[in-house]
Amino acid sequence: MQSETLFKNLKKLSAPLARFSLFIVFFWFGTLKIFGESPANPLVENLLSRTMPGITFENFIIFLGIWEMAIGVLFIIPKMEKLAIILLIPHMITTFMPLVFLTEITWQSTFTPTLEGQYIIKNLVVIALAINLFISTKTKR
Repeated sequence: MQSETLFKNLKKLSAPLARFSLFIVFFWFGTLKIFGESPANPLVENLLSRTMPGITFENFIIFLGIWEMAIGVLFIIPKMEKLAIILLIPHMITTFMPLVFLTEITWQSTFTPTLEGQYIIKNLVVIALAINLFISTKTKR
């Protein structure tokens, strides 16, 4: 009986907690990028110079920060998950690009990521959480 109560309470908390977690991560990290305080900025600048050398880092990092903040805001608003995921897809694609284009920064050796590589690979959890939130909200409606 207690496990049923626990399950019901966790089920009630899961979507709001997922929304809040995604909001905090994306809004916070986006804000850090805009103010030039993100520890990811050098990685972003390095990737940008290799993949889109015609775009200035100063303009791109502001755009990226706003993009991340928008993703965070959309995840916290009920019924906006689909739009949030649409914005999340290209963001995650570019987030994983350093694993291919900046191997000297993201890999120590085969199957051994650096701290930066681990940071990027952990985004698989973000993707899973976003998908789970989207699916769970669709089944409730």
